[in-house]
Amino acid sequence: MIYKTALLIGALITAPFLGGLLMGLDRILTARLQSRIGPPLLQPFYDLIKLLRKEKMVVNVWQAFCVNCYVAAASISVGLFILGSDLLLILFIQAVGAIFLVVGALTSTSPYSQVGAHRELLQILSYEPLLILAIIGIYLETGSFKIEAVLDWEQPLLMRLPFLFLVTGYALLVKLRKSPVDLSTSHHAHQELVKGLTTDYSGPYLALIELGHWYEVVLFLGFCSLFWATSWIGMLIVALGLFLAEILVDNTTARLTWRWMLGSTWGLGLTLSLINLIWLFLRR
Repeated sequence: MIYKTALLIGALITAPFLGGLLMGLDRILTARLQSRIGPPLLQPFYDLIKLLRKEKMVVNVWQAFCVNCYVAAASISVGLFILGSDLLLILFIQAVGAIFLVVGALTSTSPYSQVGAHRELLQILSYEPLLILAIIGIYLETGSFKIEAVLDWEQPLLMRLPFLFLVTGYALLVKLRKSPVDLSTSHHAHQELVKGLTTDYSGPYLALIELGHWYEVVLFLGFCSLFWATSWIGMLIVALGLFLAEILVDNTTARLTWRWMLGSTWGLGLTLSLINLIWLFLRR
């Protein structure tokens, strides 16, 4: 009990720190790809502290409530992941938090927030089914939804679930709002809708959204690393390799329309997932 409590507290402290470092690495690599020097590695932490020191301003009370629920759901998901809990439960809690962020944007009368919220809903509808199918594939292979069972599995899941790994990588692209599927909000200033979902947030509430995003980055990279859970080095290589690939795609592709996003995720993603699941079922 004491060990699990210490592990949980350590994860809740370490996860946003790792997420912030990854965001700093993202900015540096993005700048290098665009022939710029870029900010220092710790710039995301400087930005976060600066936002936290600003005055609290929000359009309505409901938005503040939604932001707190979003951060709470993201941190609880990371905590459950570290404790080796049920993957479906973790995905459900994370999805609830994502919905709260959308609801908060919908309560604003700003057309930018409204458009961003609707696009975020489309993104959620596109990647959530893919993640559920990936978890079903893990269950068919290991016989359990528990992360503990995945860590105890003797063979890398990537060997048996190659298509589901590719699909999960694409779902990660949508979830992290990277180009070409950065529809609801983007860190690229050349997009026609830059902040979108977070237009009406500022100061400490925008800092909380960024903090929740860092939790989600660590959570989803951790989920992808389960495809090579036979060694910690393998998990680290898979997570870091996928993250670098996401940055490369983000900087070499143009934004898709929401129709292309839904078509690619539901068409190609669901097809590859079903092929892998059927192949896995026939080998049982």
